[in-house]
Amino acid sequence: MRVAVIGAGIVGVTTAHELAAQGQEVTVYERRASVAAESSFANAGVVAPGYVTPWASPGMPLKVLGQLFARDAAVRFAGLSAWRQLPWMWRFLRACRTRVHVANRTSMQRLAHYSRERLEEIAARLDLDYEQRKGYMVLLRTPADLQRARTGLRLLTDLGVAHDVLDEAGCRQFEPALSPSARMHAAIRLSNDGVGNCRHFAHLLKSEAQRHGARFAFDTEVERLTPGARPMLRLAKGETVEFDQIVVCAGVDANRLLAPHGLKLPLAPVYGYSITAPLRKHDGGPDMGPRSALMDEAYKVAISRLGQRVRVAGSAEIGGEVTDLRRAPLATLYRVLDEWFPGAASMREVQQWKGARPMLPDGPPVIGASRLPGVWLNLGHGSSGWALSCGSARLLADEMLGKVAAIDTRGLTPARLRA
Repeated sequence: MRVAVIGAGIVGVTTAHELAAQGQEVTVYERRASVAAESSFANAGVVAPGYVTPWASPGMPLKVLGQLFARDAAVRFAGLSAWRQLPWMWRFLRACRTRVHVANRTSMQRLAHYSRERLEEIAARLDLDYEQRKGYMVLLRTPADLQRARTGLRLLTDLGVAHDVLDEAGCRQFEPALSPSARMHAAIRLSNDGVGNCRHFAHLLKSEAQRHGARFAFDTEVERLTPGARPMLRLAKGETVEFDQIVVCAGVDANRLLAPHGLKLPLAPVYGYSITAPLRKHDGGPDMGPRSALMDEAYKVAISRLGQRVRVAGSAEIGGEVTDLRRAPLATLYRVLDEWFPGAASMREVQQWKGARPMLPDGPPVIGASRLPGVWLNLGHGSSGWALSCGSARLLADEMLGKVAAIDTRGLTPARLRA
């Protein structure tokens, strides 16, 4: 079967690998010069299934309103351009109802646990080193933060997720470089979760997909697609190519291809920021950075170790443009790093980044056959693309090849959006 995959982010690359490894003739079209060049380029790298959950939750609207004018707000609105997302925000509010949230959370966490299993199985079988480390710790600054985390702790227990609640001394055993002056009350540690370099993994898996015969066409824009029994792609270079099936993994660009055929998904770009810098060593001794990955729960900012670098990632910006790096969210990232690991990184060599997370208002992605003949979707993973990618790719490949899905796919198929 000849399959086109549109988009070579982490979701597109894992999809191409799954299909090629099962004998399909795969061609990946990517408008950039390499894989993982946009939303997958510099994300936090955290793989923590127990903390994969929809943003649309019962308390979220009040939290957003409470932080609307805060200097270090986790959610921001980028001027008047945010008003273009009003229909998306309305659907987001409706998805905050408890019943809807619980169903979506269950679907996402089912997929997240399966995806971690697939990631670890692929990495072990292929002996991949993508700067992975075990251990993830959620830092709680105050007793009130711990109290607010109780509902999440009960959920982790119900899901059977291994976790411990640590006091300050326990936190420092696992992360000895934490600043002694940082305000800290407790932490939640998830020993089976961790961190890895998403972009590096994508490059390694691209090579493996190529070994199975997959072809990657970089610097190639798909101008339009034509559904049908033999769907076609029109490339910006003027070429028209016919396939047996087309898989759209194009993130926020997907509607440009789908909407002309009456299929418009409620996708919005929600922008995230990160800074990455090399770790410094002091007096020939060990560096002063994190051992693995942490989350500052108060600011929703992740601090991750990737090899000999530290990455700090966070913020959710609605509206604006990917090229507009705003000072306030970047300042929050610098501040959080300095509070927890002062002097740990060489900031003269820092890389600043902003990426567009392709987010659906209710949370879960859409995976499976669209209502357009010959067109499949693997889209809308939001800020959890890295954590969900390997499982999403396998589910899609199994459905395309007529195999039984390894997990319950309720809440994950295009049917929930009538797509």
